[in-house]
Amino acid sequence: MDVILYIVLLAVEGLVVGAFARLALPGPDPLTIPQTIGVGLAGSFIAGLVVYAISDGRASGGFLASLVFSVLILYVIRRRRGGGLTNPGRDPRDRP
Repeated sequence: MDVILYIVLLAVEGLVVGAFARLALPGPDPLTIPQTIGVGLAGSFIAGLVVYAISDGRASGGFLASLVFSVLILYVIRRRRGGGLTNPGRDPRDRP
């Protein structure tokens, strides 16, 4: 039961951080809910690693660090789609 609760809490945290990252960048993002959770979880994980490395293991990543790295990940996703800071680029689900 504890593992299931942990996974659900991770999904909720990823959704919240990912949603705030999507709100931080202007323009619509064609991301699904699982993709938003993935962006939030990846940002939290990378933020935790970077803050841990910078502080020599004395601190852990917080919400603000998770948000910053999630925004950076979302920006990289936009750039790979051919967009920019305010333009999300083409939707990969659209067929030419």
